[in-house]
Amino acid sequence: MSMITERPVSDPAGQPVRTVAGAPAAARRDARAVVSAYVALTKPRIVELLLVTTVPAMMLAEGGLPSLWLMAVVLVGGSLAAGAASVLNCYIDRDIDQVMRRTKRRPLPTHSVSPRNALVFGLVLAVVSVALMAAFTNWLAAGLTLAAIAYYDLVYTLWLKRTTPQNTFWGGACGAAPVLIGWAAVTGSLAPAAWALFAVVFFWQMPHFYPLAMKYKADYARAGIPMLPVVASARRVNAEIILFAWLTLLSSLAVWPLGMSPLYGVTALVAGGIFVAEAHKLCRQVARGGAVQPMRLFHWSYVYLTIVFAAVAVDALI
Repeated sequence: MSMITERPVSDPAGQPVRTVAGAPAAARRDARAVVSAYVALTKPRIVELLLVTTVPAMMLAEGGLPSLWLMAVVLVGGSLAAGAASVLNCYIDRDIDQVMRRTKRRPLPTHSVSPRNALVFGLVLAVVSVALMAAFTNWLAAGLTLAAIAYYDLVYTLWLKRTTPQNTFWGGACGAAPVLIGWAAVTGSLAPAAWALFAVVFFWQMPHFYPLAMKYKADYARAGIPMLPVVASARRVNAEIILFAWLTLLSSLAVWPLGMSPLYGVTALVAGGIFVAEAHKLCRQVARGGAVQPMRLFHWSYVYLTIVFAAVAVDALI
């Protein structure tokens, strides 16, 4: 039964008129749907992941807990910047999103948001995020924020993603940029520890993303996107997953002598060892040609990164 019903009432002249009793509820549902569509464009899961790496980097740079005001500014500015990059990515990729099973329900392929409105929304978020960082942190942090947005959308999305199977590698700088931004916001400079943490996230992105690309290999092939699992042999993909999993572990251990305690070192060693073991396990499955579970490594990679950066935060406090 429809929730929209009509009932007779009278106007001031005594003539009957008709009203729609369910109209306010329908309007509220429509408003929620619109807000939900715009939020979906910002890819909140990615924003959450970036914040997981930013806050611990700020704490390590400070040697403790930074001012709550600075943390709030960086978190808000960083969230807006990540959201802006994602919205503009959705705008640029709207042609391929509509043919991929994984992305065809995004707001632009479903016409929940118009391309023009998405473009304006993304640009506004970008301007606000950079302005916020420039006004309340420093020019280095603001410049890195602007560079990360521009690189992700203009270099990675427009060019690398569509032209080279090494797109994930060269695009990895975007995902690791929040570490540098957070550090710069606290100190106004970049120290070796900041670059070591940057390397952890940079190398992590290959064993994190390649399993997803393996699962949706047919999707990327249909869209004409040369992700490595689409255009390279299984042996080549396995080699890169293992190589970059080990480089992730080694990068995390390189942070240890840069002022970290054994608490961090042991945590990074154990978590990284499990991460590498999971990478080898997936590659063995692929090599044997049996049942493959790429998403196991994909999901564990989130857990791994959270554990390592939580250890950074705890170490900074003690």
